[in-house]
Amino acid sequence: MTWIRTIPLDKATGELRSLYQRIKGPNHTVDNIMMAHSLRPHSMEGHLALYKAVLHHRDNALPRWFLEALGLYVSMLNSCGYCVQHHYEGMRRLLKDDARSQATREALECGNPQDSFNGKELAAMRYAQALTRNPAEVTEEQISSLREAGLDDGEILEINQLVSYFAYANRMVLGLGVTTKGDVLGLSPSSDNPEDWSHR
Repeated sequence: MTWIRTIPLDKATGELRSLYQRIKGPNHTVDNIMMAHSLRPHSMEGHLALYKAVLHHRDNALPRWFLEALGLYVSMLNSCGYCVQHHYEGMRRLLKDDARSQATREALECGNPQDSFNGKELAAMRYAQALTRNPAEVTEEQISSLREAGLDDGEILEINQLVSYFAYANRMVLGLGVTTKGDVLGLSPSSDNPEDWSHR
C-alpha cells in the first residue's frame, strides 16, 4: 500500500482510531492516502481539513463534479495514477453520465480540455495546467483572463486552492508509493458539512 509502515484500522488506538472512525468508508476501510499519515495523525487531520475545504465544502460555488474534473486533470499532469483513478470515479459518480465522463477523461488524457470544456470551465482548465506545469510563470494577466471568461475572484480562489491541494496530494502519493490496493474508488464525503468527514 505504501513504502513506509502504516497502521491499519484494526490496530489503531487513540487519536488515530478516532480519525479513522470519522473517515472510514461504508465497508469499514480507510483509503490508503489517509492511512499513509498513520504515524503522524496530526498531519492526517490537516490533510482531511484541507481536502474537505477545497473539494467538498458547502460554501464552494463551483460545481463539485467540475472540481473533481480539475483534480483529475492536475493529477494527470503530475502523472499520479492513484489520484486519477480516485477522482475520475468521483467525477463519474457526480456527473451520472458515463459517456460524458469517459469523453472528458479522454480529452484530458490527450491534453485537449477544449474537447470537453468551453467558456469559464476551459479557462479554469488552462489556468490549472499553467499553475501545475510552470507556477512561477503564472501572470496577473492570466487572472484577468479568468475574469473575462466569467469567473469571479472567489471562484478563481477556489480553483487556485484546488490545484494547489492536488499538487500536495499527488506528491504525497508519488513520494510514498501509495497504491489503490484495497481502496474503494471514488468515495465522496457523506455531506458538505465541514465537520462531517464520513465517506460513502
